[in-house]
Amino acid sequence: MKPTLAFFFVVLGLTLGGTSKPTFSQAGSKPAQAAPPTFNIRAEFLDDLKDVEDKAVSLAEAFPQEKYTWRPAEGVRSVSEVFLHLAGGNFGFPTLWGAQPPAGIERKGFEKSTTDKTKVIELLKQSYDYMRQAAANVSDADLAKAVKMFGQETTASGVLFFAAAHQHEHLGQAIAYARMNGVVPPWTAARQAKQQAQPKK
Repeated sequence: MKPTLAFFFVVLGLTLGGTSKPTFSQAGSKPAQAAPPTFNIRAEFLDDLKDVEDKAVSLAEAFPQEKYTWRPAEGVRSVSEVFLHLAGGNFGFPTLWGAQPPAGIERKGFEKSTTDKTKVIELLKQSYDYMRQAAANVSDADLAKAVKMFGQETTASGVLFFAAAHQHEHLGQAIAYARMNGVVPPWTAARQAKQQAQPKK
């Protein structure tokens, strides 16, 4: 067998048969360890927050003013109260890890403070600006600090995790309210319009 051809089969054998074997460092004593994956809950939270913000604000804009007092049953939050509940969470959660409370926001009775569509959307946008700044500014050390939330021990990271879940829970509630009132979520309407505009095969 020619040397070039022999070399080819050696390389082929190493390629096919060597994938399951551990790689070794230059010293040859220990397997080389892959770098552990990195995870930054602050960055992940901020990415998710932007997505929910875009949807929540556009959905609040899609509701007509006359539907802002609509509620599915007595004792259940109305449309305006759901959006203000979202905003109230954004204003409140960062204070649990020591962020300065937002100026001019009275938390008591906040959900029932207005049913005016323009004002509700303004407060919703303001709350996302506040939450985004507070989350971006909390230090890594403070993310690990113990805090209390609803009487339970957690950390600032735990608060961020809960805040994200809270956002999705009440965005889902608002979507259900929209569907019950014939309001198509804007991102769904945009996707449907794009699909309809595509030429049929």
